[in-house]
Amino acid sequence: MYKPIFSALTVSVGVLLFNGGGTTAKSATLPDIASFQNLPPNADPRIIGEKITTNFLARPHAVNRTGYIIYPEVCVAYGSLRYADAIGDAALKDKLVHRYDDLFPTEGNRLIPRDNHVDSHVFGTVPLEIYLVNGGQKYLDLGTGIADAQWVNPTNGLTRETRWWVDDMFMISAVQIQAYRATKDVKYADHAANEMAAYLDKMQTTNGLFYHGPNAPFYWGRGNGWFAAGMAEVLSSLPPDHSQYARIMAGYKKMMAGLKQYQAPSGLWRQLIDDDQSWEETSGTGMFTYAMITGVRHGWLSEAEYGDCARRGWIGLCGHINDNGTVRDICVGTNVGTSRQYYLDRARQVGDFHGQAPVAWCAAALLAK
Repeated sequence: MYKPIFSALTVSVGVLLFNGGGTTAKSATLPDIASFQNLPPNADPRIIGEKITTNFLARPHAVNRTGYIIYPEVCVAYGSLRYADAIGDAALKDKLVHRYDDLFPTEGNRLIPRDNHVDSHVFGTVPLEIYLVNGGQKYLDLGTGIADAQWVNPTNGLTRETRWWVDDMFMISAVQIQAYRATKDVKYADHAANEMAAYLDKMQTTNGLFYHGPNAPFYWGRGNGWFAAGMAEVLSSLPPDHSQYARIMAGYKKMMAGLKQYQAPSGLWRQLIDDDQSWEETSGTGMFTYAMITGVRHGWLSEAEYGDCARRGWIGLCGHINDNGTVRDICVGTNVGTSRQYYLDRARQVGDFHGQAPVAWCAAALLAK
């Protein structure tokens, strides 16, 4: 089992985050944004969120060949829990939490990923979100244990899981910033922020976007989406006086400006962001839209410049969701490629959790108070 490292102070601070019933204490209320009002019926975030969560709950756990839950399920669960919390639906929240009851019947439960890899450790995001919205010490212990395991024997202050792929900036930062939200232990904020600043310094190009990896000079949509969503997650909770806050905010704004230039008339972004011959892809679009919605609602981005961009992204995305809450035109899981054609030829999936997840994130972000 993962062994969380706790001090009495850390636990007591985490408990202070909760009001009665285990719900997270709210800080400043997010403002309503005119650009996100009066949406078309097929883009109502409450209806879309309900469809996505219902679809999710009806499906079995997504596991790999060894029986571990894989990261795309983690991302949908995270968004679904946030959606349920945003609308104050206790019954839906209970159903989502119940989905993970089988994590704890025995010490060696096989559903929990065990290997030391970014795609496995992001799993800690789920028990930490359950703790944040519903309470439960066992969820806090599991989640912080996984976050700590990601930082065993770091190299030059960075996790050993550093591989300089853009995907890492969600897989690493999500679990670390969640652990900070749950405990207020600054070490987790430092982990997320210092790692992200290092990736920004090494990987962000002059147009604000990111190549998929050191040997993959292509602006792959979902890869960039992971980075955009990761920055939105970190900035949402990182204290503004943190030493890396200004660096991450500058990188975030530079990326949002770059993305704005490449949005297609439909509101979507493409499989290769800068290639207007590339097909329009929904998972990256959902992640970019989530990052922009979050930025506008928090005041990091001006509504005048980005409100309509985020609105068109959301409406365009909703046009690719059927009545059963199934999203289409989702790029399959993708390793780093060596040619433009490799990315253009990637298969398009229907209902893949990579694409379901950011829709739930967007719905929750639009409805958050």
